[in-house]
Amino acid sequence: MKQKVLKVHPHDNVLVALQDLEKEETVEYNGAVYTMQEKIPAKHKFAVASMKEGDAIYMYGVLVGRAQRTISAGSRIAVENVHHAANGYELAAQRKTTWQPPDVSRWQQKTFMGYHRADGSVGTANYWLVIPLVFCENRNVEVLKEALLPELGYARPGKYAAFTRSLAAKQQTGASPVQILETVYTEEASGAQHSRVFENVDGIKFLTHDGGCGGIRQDAQTLCGLLAGYITHANVAGATVLSLGCQNAQISMLQDEINKRDPGFSKPLYILDQQQTGAESQLITDAIRQTFAGLMIANQCTRQPAPLSKLCIGLECGGSDGFSGISANPAIGYTSDLLTALGGSVILAEFPELCGVEQEMSDRCRSVEDATRFIGLMRTYQQRAEEAGSGFDMNPSPGNIKDGLITDAIKSAGAAKKGGTSPVAAVLHYPEKVQLPGLNLLCTPGNDVESTTAEVGSGANVVLFTTGLGTPTGNPIAPVIKLSSNTKLYQLMNDIIDINTGTIIDGEETIAEAGERILDYVIQVASGAITAKSVLNGQDDFIPWKRGVSL
Repeated sequence: MKQKVLKVHPHDNVLVALQDLEKEETVEYNGAVYTMQEKIPAKHKFAVASMKEGDAIYMYGVLVGRAQRTISAGSRIAVENVHHAANGYELAAQRKTTWQPPDVSRWQQKTFMGYHRADGSVGTANYWLVIPLVFCENRNVEVLKEALLPELGYARPGKYAAFTRSLAAKQQTGASPVQILETVYTEEASGAQHSRVFENVDGIKFLTHDGGCGGIRQDAQTLCGLLAGYITHANVAGATVLSLGCQNAQISMLQDEINKRDPGFSKPLYILDQQQTGAESQLITDAIRQTFAGLMIANQCTRQPAPLSKLCIGLECGGSDGFSGISANPAIGYTSDLLTALGGSVILAEFPELCGVEQEMSDRCRSVEDATRFIGLMRTYQQRAEEAGSGFDMNPSPGNIKDGLITDAIKSAGAAKKGGTSPVAAVLHYPEKVQLPGLNLLCTPGNDVESTTAEVGSGANVVLFTTGLGTPTGNPIAPVIKLSSNTKLYQLMNDIIDINTGTIIDGEETIAEAGERILDYVIQVASGAITAKSVLNGQDDFIPWKRGVSL
């Protein structure tokens, strides 16, 4: 029989409802019987014993909140009766880096088929980039996109264009608004597509943004660092960069950031300055010629076997629900441990979603320097959030709260499970590059797209993205593999979800079994054998993290 409730940690004083529980329904867990005082929706938690105002609430074995008023046993904990609370943290005298790696003998000799780069990195894809150094060049980037994609065979089929044409045809034959609204969509071929000119180039990606000028110099420097991270990325063969000329984000700044990440940088890189070039037509035709030549060079690279240690996986969650922290997140946490044991790298980001587990994460840092840096980044981030009139306690979204993540500490304790159990190899500030194998902590916002953008900029060549509510987030150059925390979501939105970990909630699979299945899937995606839904759907989200004011 499927279990109805779950205690995540032995020290917890709440239970998670794995299915809807009705008022006065009784449930048994580990020999104890609980009577529901109200309806408890699936994913929400209820108190196992009566609490009075101020009493601590524990989940995942850590403090996640305090009662705002009396809560009787069997009553739901909610924003009305609980407020955010988390334990303090400080630099510990000793490191807690003892770790029992999982058995990885099954993958020890496995490889993936990737694109080998001169700096020793290996890509899971082979893209060409077109990037503006400043928002003033966004239009020219779009002009290049219109000129290049259709003729080179990279234009996406307009699968909804035929539907629009059918509605127009109906309107012209006298259809009413009601008849239009009743028209059923069916997928149709949208016309012939050009075959790909460059067989070994997966695509040309055009990254537009609203930065590069008008803000503080530090934001321009950071933007150049992020763009350099994409240009030097293992999944990128080369790039075309458009500069206006007078902006804060100067060409020399970008080149310095490239050299920081790859001192021996040798990829084809074409930088065009509009104010020096003059006429727009000259800029665009120069860019087309140079990009075409670069694509010819990029096309010479083919997939070759590579050890799994060359994988760098970004760990992300978005649209989280009350099951995320007990199914999808621990599952990819186990995948993280597997890859770390194989010599690969993983990136855990979203620092506002490490609130409440700071002590654990800092204790797991191999070096005192990294532990000190992590604590400093967390405290500075929290302080700046408070100065802006907010705080980490305001991180949960309305969707999170509706589905049981009622405090940031509850959300964070579950989100941190993505990082597995291995020691922390390095702590990175945005947008630094991953240099060491193992678990890397990267300071980013909790915002899905900003964080995913950052992880890829730091070197992630695949991203594992868990969701409980459903989100289409992707990335221009790295496959973003979506994992649902529950089976209902997987069935509802399987056009954007790749893997279902609701099997854990359903009692069909253990966390370890799911984690192993995920690693096998990652290897196939990294080899080009399977295409992630985010790639199939052309979900090319790219948002740099801007922190300064506009001037």
